[in-house]
Amino acid sequence: MSDIISAEHIEHTILMIRGYKVILDNDLASLYGVDTKILNKAVRRNILRFPSDFMFQLTKEEYENLRFQFGTSSYGGRRYLPYVFTEYGVAMLSSVLRSERAILVNIEIMRTFGRFRRILSAHKGLAQRLDELEKKYDKRFRVVFEAIKELMEPSPDPKQNPIGFTP
Repeated sequence: MSDIISAEHIEHTILMIRGYKVILDNDLASLYGVDTKILNKAVRRNILRFPSDFMFQLTKEEYENLRFQFGTSSYGGRRYLPYVFTEYGVAMLSSVLRSERAILVNIEIMRTFGRFRRILSAHKGLAQRLDELEKKYDKRFRVVFEAIKELMEPSPDPKQNPIGFTP
């Protein structure tokens, strides 16, 4: 099973939307080995398990931005706006989808989200230590500290038109 679903593959499906790390419904369906329609139908049957911080539907603008980013065609395809699932929503899916594959995929997805959390907390710790060092040393090192902080900042605002491909 680990050959079919690698952590690296899951990492590439995680997007940042509205301040949440999320996975699109069609990416989850692909990981679980079911049609997107089947996944969404199971969710709709259990809608009380999915409040807005577990799952939400993209706006037309968000979806257009994603389509533009991924370079997908506007012909054919979806007839409705996709749903996205946060880490909590993915965990809740394990109670809705009960196949063995769904359980194994959920475990791997939860591990991947956990790795992201550890990376972010280490990043915050590094930023805090850098601030302490900056206070300790004089102005000669200011340029070095500013360069390091610039490297640590997240990517440019997604509302701007990025140049090149970003996963």
